[in-house]
Amino acid sequence: MIIWLNGTFGAGKTTTAKEVTSLLPDSRLFDTEKVGEMLWHVLGVPEKDFQDFPPWRGLVVETARQVLDHVGGTLVVTQTVLVEPYWQEIHDGLTKAGIPVHHFLLHTDRDTLVERIETDTKPESAGAKQWRLDHLTDYEQALPWLRRAAQVVDTTGVAPAEVAETVLRKVRTSRRGPHRPRPGGDHP
Repeated sequence: MIIWLNGTFGAGKTTTAKEVTSLLPDSRLFDTEKVGEMLWHVLGVPEKDFQDFPPWRGLVVETARQVLDHVGGTLVVTQTVLVEPYWQEIHDGLTKAGIPVHHFLLHTDRDTLVERIETDTKPESAGAKQWRLDHLTDYEQALPWLRRAAQVVDTTGVAPAEVAETVLRKVRTSRRGPHRPRPGGDHP
């Protein structure tokens, strides 16, 4: 299965993913940005975002499918997807491949997001600070469809370990709900 952590920059996706993988046996991070970086090498730097390359979406699905076929378990994806047709294409591809997808929107208010982005001291974040701030409006515009397509988890003032527990609890609940058959294999 895939646990997809969506949300804008500063929502806590990466930290939550590390917590989830530490709590869930046979899980691993799948960084779909690496697929985008590979496409830069082949197709050049995109005008706006590597997600705009149609091959990115198909390669994310195919890479996830092949990795899961090879190692099984759970892939935890931390990827902001703000374009609804892109998410639908990925989701439909994963579903067609028989991969259960648990889509979560990690959300917090704008003031908290700005504070998290501005106080992020990791060296790899320094150059992306303004870019992240500039994309908050895109995130806010995507919120209506994101709230329909994902389970919302509020990360405002919540420790990452607690956010991870909430995500895993929601995965367990959705897998055992009366509207879905309970798949075989390991359970979180």
